[in-house]
Amino acid sequence: SPNEARGGDDVIWQTTITGRTIRFPSLRYYRKIATTTDASQFAMEPNSEDVKETSRDHHHHHHYWKKGHKPTIEDLKKEIHMDEHTIPLKELLTRLGTNIESGLADGEARSRLHTGGRNTLTPPKQTPEVIKFLRNMTGGFSLLFAVGAVLSLIAYAVQEAVAPGPKDNLIIGVALVVIVIVTGLFTHYQESKSERIMKGFLKLVPQKALVLRGGVHRDIRAERLVVGDIVEVKFGDRMPADVRIVKSSGFKVDNSALTGESEPQSRSPDSSHVNPLESKNLAFFSTNAVEGTCTGVVIRTGDHTVVGRIAQLTGSIAQEKTTLAIEIELVVRMIVAFALVSGITFFIVALAIGYSLLNSFIFFIGIAIANVPDGLLPAVTVCLTLIAQRMKTKNCLIRKLEAVETLGSTSVICTDKTGTLTENRMTVSHLWYEGTIHDANSELDTPDPEMAKRTPSIGWNALSRVMGLCNRAVFKENQEHIMVTDRVCNGDASESALLKCFELEVGSISAFRVKYPKLFELPFNSTNKYQFSVHTQPDRAGLILVIKGAPEKILQLSSRYLDNGGKELPVSSEFVAQFEETYAKLGNMGERVLGFAHQFLDTRLYTKDFDFESIRPERLLGELCFVGLVSLIDPPRQSVPMAVSKCRSAGIKVIMVTGDHPLTAKAIGRKVGIISPGIYAVDEIPGADPFTILQQPNLAKQTLAVVVHGSELAEMSDAQLDYILANYLEIVFARTSPTQKLRIVEGCQRAGFVVAVTGDGVNDAPALRKANIGIAMGITGTDVSKQAASIILLDDNFATIVAAVEEGRLLFDNLKKTAAYMLTANVPEVTPFVFYVILNIPLPLGVLGTLLISIGTDIVPAISLAYERAECDIMARKPRDQKRDKLTSQTLVYQSYGQIGMIESAAGFLSYFVVMGENGFLPYTLIGLRERWEDPTAIVTDSYGQDWGYAQRLNLQYLGFTAFFVAIVVSQWTDLMICRTRRNSFFQAGLSNPYFFVALLSETCLAVILAYCPRVNGIVLMTGLRFEWWFVPLSFALLIFVYDHFRKLVIRRWPGGWVERETLY
Repeated sequence: SPNEARGGDDVIWQTTITGRTIRFPSLRYYRKIATTTDASQFAMEPNSEDVKETSRDHHHHHHYWKKGHKPTIEDLKKEIHMDEHTIPLKELLTRLGTNIESGLADGEARSRLHTGGRNTLTPPKQTPEVIKFLRNMTGGFSLLFAVGAVLSLIAYAVQEAVAPGPKDNLIIGVALVVIVIVTGLFTHYQESKSERIMKGFLKLVPQKALVLRGGVHRDIRAERLVVGDIVEVKFGDRMPADVRIVKSSGFKVDNSALTGESEPQSRSPDSSHVNPLESKNLAFFSTNAVEGTCTGVVIRTGDHTVVGRIAQLTGSIAQEKTTLAIEIELVVRMIVAFALVSGITFFIVALAIGYSLLNSFIFFIGIAIANVPDGLLPAVTVCLTLIAQRMKTKNCLIRKLEAVETLGSTSVICTDKTGTLTENRMTVSHLWYEGTIHDANSELDTPDPEMAKRTPSIGWNALSRVMGLCNRAVFKENQEHIMVTDRVCNGDASESALLKCFELEVGSISAFRVKYPKLFELPFNSTNKYQFSVHTQPDRAGLILVIKGAPEKILQLSSRYLDNGGKELPVSSEFVAQFEETYAKLGNMGERVLGFAHQFLDTRLYTKDFDFESIRPERLLGELCFVGLVSLIDPPRQSVPMAVSKCRSAGIKVIMVTGDHPLTAKAIGRKVGIISPGIYAVDEIPGADPFTILQQPNLAKQTLAVVVHGSELAEMSDAQLDYILANYLEIVFARTSPTQKLRIVEGCQRAGFVVAVTGDGVNDAPALRKANIGIAMGITGTDVSKQAASIILLDDNFATIVAAVEEGRLLFDNLKKTAAYMLTANVPEVTPFVFYVILNIPLPLGVLGTLLISIGTDIVPAISLAYERAECDIMARKPRDQKRDKLTSQTLVYQSYGQIGMIESAAGFLSYFVVMGENGFLPYTLIGLRERWEDPTAIVTDSYGQDWGYAQRLNLQYLGFTAFFVAIVVSQWTDLMICRTRRNSFFQAGLSNPYFFVALLSETCLAVILAYCPRVNGIVLMTGLRFEWWFVPLSFALLIFVYDHFRKLVIRRWPGGWVERETLY
């Protein structure tokens, strides 16, 4: 549990593990021995190797400017161990061979630059664009299609060499090559913006630095800085390297991109923490100076800096395969296996029944090609693009198309706090004056300004006066027409919040300040922990001093307080107790608390003409009167609690991972629902230990949450982290470092979770890249985080993630529907060839006809399924089980191939036999007729004694092709209807998808054009079909519709039953 100073800074963090209390950060010299099965075995013992390693590190500190071996990824994952911020400054200067007065000599600086290299980040090896393009051309379905194209061209070459004939195989080979090239180009274009991570890091590098060398100040290029240089930095500059502060004047840096802290952090020469990321005497490479000035000594440059380590770690991490890529690989393997098995089977059968080796090989290639769903690749690519465009309208930008489905499979979301769960703006939350805590009206921003005004009282007037006057923030010009809460301010976050609160609850701050002209001001500094200003008064003689700062400091300076009657009374023990109770209550709510006081200066000593610069400012502080407390918080976004609740119902665990203070993180966690109402955190139970408390029989994991401090996480083994992740449903990680966030992601992945990670800073880049799906913030996110992520939230809102998860789940459902629709047509495309070989009948459907179905009539209907709306249970079911719920599951294959596909085949053969029978060839006469039918010199006699020449037989065969083709098209009408839903009936789905009718119309029109247009049907080997023959397959289409709706009715009536288990895909 935390043992904190009143100011909110961490002094000591302690943890209790198996009854032992350990002081941090000395735990770095210990390791934990743990097993995942027995939490009681978690113990700690000294690790002499760690101590030796630390000693070696310290021994070699003076060689930092020398080039060394490139660290491994495991080295980069370790926590940063350094002591440059803890040792005395004199010792550090001696170690680095420099001094404050003159800096490094020019010759020494040149030597170090030559030895250690430039102060730049080393870019990782980049994959050439050609290689990326070839990967898109040969990955997933593309490779399958490329192999199909090669086989088609081989079959054509063999046929041409033996007996020149139809060029079907040439056409299909060329068509497959075109599909591979077009979809490869399209995918490459969509993803061409990825893999620019290093460019984002390079933008962080400052161009110039003011350095002291040889006793002379000079501007040099930042890349020429070396360890030991003395640099000067002012507000507006970017830190040129990792620097230890030697002197500072009101110096503050923005660490938000590096540590996640939302407010600027003050920097001073004093070491405040063993953890370098939390120590106040270090400023890090690429962070921005937002206030004051400082002088410092460079302790690390280039790749050795904290940002440099993050850049190397990010570039070293291989991105995880998307779940869709894995699914597509499985589909390809399944299709290849099926094609090979069926091809080899028919090769053997053909040999057995007397075909030559050459013909048997051609049959093998034909069967293999027929099993390739030619239209699936373009259909999937277009579906992904359509979903990506739709998600962009919902403020979600997709950088990697396949990532959409991964988001739908997500089972854990590791979310940042600032700006994602919260609004990333400090807001006044509570006011304590006249002995009572009041809720602020900061969120009550309406067009009617009087609604937010607070009832005047002596206590409120005094507190608001200090809030408005002891405040350097101002509104930017020309914003009167904008709501107060949306106005932009010049000033830090806390003072801007006080400014807006005053504007809302009192009135115009500019008019108020005109009445109280400022005569003198002492800015805030980390030593005094307060700021004050002196003003004239409009309603009484004399001057007023207004002061704000750390509450305990303001109370210490105050001798009186303003009571609830507006009287100034001496500070008593009762008031101090009330103050401490209120301060603790507000602090435990995770809010930042400020104290306020005023003092009416002695008119005999101080007038408006007094030279306040001539005295020490502290002399002005005499009889201060404490007027109240104000607490501030970065409030949660209003949409987040509902979004978190939606995640719970969808079986998604939400874990907060933040660099902020644990109390603040826990408070926000409770407000947004990551920690449920009535649930205790382990640290709130005296003497509780997260590894043993769950073993108590009266506690269940549902009753406890856990808040893990970064220093505790640093001492956990992977087994202990896995225990936390597996056994607690509600988890908050606070004060985490970049490597710790990466460890959390890896821990979740070890547990089998599909992990989505949000981030906006440089520190988040490694975790964003390692996660199954990285989500960057579009507004507050750095270029580095955006380029490491697969998805960018354009509004930085957690609720957008949940909407995107729903879209991802819908995408997978719709891809399943697309796959079911496309694979069904494979059966009636393959069976004609099977009957052609086994029964030796004239070919019922040409190879070109199968191609026209796959990439012609079926394409638009398959794409229309991408527009289907979600079924009612989409966010009520658990995340997809990747081991069982596949894109082409066993039930989907069984349903498509074994049921619907067989019915469509029957429809095709019925139409084929009807056409052939009505033209004289009864079904039984076709068996064994193939050789004579295909012999150009033979005359064939039909069932009625009519003689048919070769040209006449070809015309009849083309008529048979057309009949079989039309039968498949008609059957696919009802197949499209039943594929629209997985559980609901077609009538329940209604007319919600306007593209459904477009798909039916386009499919039918294309079939009519292919069959009846004279020039077209001559090319595709089809001919006009009598109108009544279109009705022959309708009975089978109706059978498909009735059968499938009966199946879905049984599934809805008896959920979880045999029919659902065997047929629901």
